[in-house]
Amino acid sequence: MRTSTFPKSVRLLKPRDYSEVFSNVQIRVPHKHFLILAAPNTLGHARIGLVFSKKNLKLAVQRNRIKRVIRETFRLHQDLPAFDIIVLGRQGLASVENAQLHEILQDLWQRLIRKARSQPSASAPSQTVGIGKGSG
Repeated sequence: MRTSTFPKSVRLLKPRDYSEVFSNVQIRVPHKHFLILAAPNTLGHARIGLVFSKKNLKLAVQRNRIKRVIRETFRLHQDLPAFDIIVLGRQGLASVENAQLHEILQDLWQRLIRKARSQPSASAPSQTVGIGKGSG
């Protein structure tokens, strides 16, 4: 099982990895400041990729702080299902304090876990869970 490190095996590293998630999204977890997209993988553990634009977070310091907090909360969630996960940042994220970020992300990870558990088996990948539901 994973330790508290952040090895390459738990990261989406190649553009192809990101493309596969974007083209095969099965779970969406929306929030005012984030959007989490997830697609199942066959690796037996979760992998994460982060997408933050300069348009939404102007300064590199802001983008790096947010990414550090996300990676930290991801490492602490050993119970995440075997999905490739992309976390996208939305506008207004720069003004959120670290403590509030931790709370938001804890809630988002729990919502992702619940949606993954309620997901039908992998034999029916055409069904999408979570579209059209309001954000929290």
